[in-house]
Amino acid sequence: MRKTFFALTAMALLAGACSRKSGGGVKLKADTDSVAYIIGMNVGMNLLKMDSTLNVNAVCEGIRDVFRAGAKLSADDAEVYYLRYMNYVLPEKARAYEEQFLADFAKSNRSYARTPSGVTYAVEVLGDQEQIPVSDRDSVALRYIIRTADGADVYSSYERRDTLRTSLGSLNKGMKESVKLIGKGGKINAWMPSAVAYGSAGGQRARDPAQCHALLRNRACRSRQIYELVAAQ
Repeated sequence: MRKTFFALTAMALLAGACSRKSGGGVKLKADTDSVAYIIGMNVGMNLLKMDSTLNVNAVCEGIRDVFRAGAKLSADDAEVYYLRYMNYVLPEKARAYEEQFLADFAKSNRSYARTPSGVTYAVEVLGDQEQIPVSDRDSVALRYIIRTADGADVYSSYERRDTLRTSLGSLNKGMKESVKLIGKGGKINAWMPSAVAYGSAGGQRARDPAQCHALLRNRACRSRQIYELVAAQ
């Protein structure tokens, strides 16, 4: 709760937009008003995390209509619309944005190539071409870094002083494609669309469609991943 209480700046937009008067906010005249405001803060913080591009005025209007018993949609119609938007419209928007971003990146960085799935990569160290993992049963040992497209570190096995030892077949599609392009001792820098990395499903570092949509503007849905193949057999 403490984190929520100190988020007054982030919530100023919501408080102002929900006010009936364009020039000022709601006055908290009683304890119940303060509690209502705190509830609004919590709702606003959750919505901000889910999708920072939401139309706050529309959110507030929906809340008012429910309290007035005059909602513009039935509960069933609202559920159908919401699920269609979250499960189909948002993922398609994210896919199209990622495709354009990676295509533009490849054009402006001639050292990078692209696989059919959209993995955009540059081999930094080719490695031993006699020891390249091919079969899903092949064992691999990897050190890797995952960053968002805006440069923020998500995970680093170097910092953890850890090496991933597993079979090639257990890796996600983008990771598998990247590792198969280098041999033992090789290193590759790859940009991956979420669909072949940690997309709407798969792993604790996954991003769901709502998160991806909210982060479209800062290009954080695509991940930049650097792999070093320590061993393959």
